[in-house]
Amino acid sequence: MALRAKIVEVCDKKIATKGENVGLSFYAFFKNKNDNPELLMEAATWWIQMHKLDHFVKAHKIKEMVQNNL
Repeated sequence: MALRAKIVEVCDKKIATKGENVGLSFYAFFKNKNDNPELLMEAATWWIQMHKLDHFVKAHKIKEMVQNNL
């Protein structure tokens, strides 16, 4: 699954279970083991270097950024 699709899927699940104000970090898109280091680095680069986001960001904001190709 592509990173963008995975991000939207996880954001939707978190919002549905924890509400609109739920925050998450880029680690939320991965299992608790490093089984896909390339995708993890892609997410970290997008989150930290490209957008300079805080550690926790509201899921609805992340979903909106991904859907707007930011």
